[in-house]
Amino acid sequence: MKSSDRDCAATGPDPVAGAADCEAASDLLRALASPTRVAIVLLLRTRPQCVHEMVGSLSLSQPLVSQHLRVLKDAGVVRGNRNGREIMYELVDEHLAHIVTDALVHAMEEPLDSGTADDRAVSS
Repeated sequence: MKSSDRDCAATGPDPVAGAADCEAASDLLRALASPTRVAIVLLLRTRPQCVHEMVGSLSLSQPLVSQHLRVLKDAGVVRGNRNGREIMYELVDEHLAHIVTDALVHAMEEPLDSGTADDRAVSS
């Protein structure tokens, strides 16, 4: 068994994720591991947009937004649909918006005390 198989195997009654599933999840998280790409996903959760709309909303250059869109497209996060001369980008599915919004909510939560509940009970 490879170490990546051991790392991804769940124990107990939960379904076991195979190495390929863990690799796909890792690729998705890697694609989302940029503040700009998170911002793009947040923009696209409301409606499809073309690059120049995102450039205006993000206050970034068009080439930079296009590079980030390429990463998201390669990872299967967004897809582009040609509309005349423009390409309208949209999220592939709503799960992706949930991943990003859940991560954002978690990041904005108040940090808990560093000790565990057991540690706090012992010190009381």
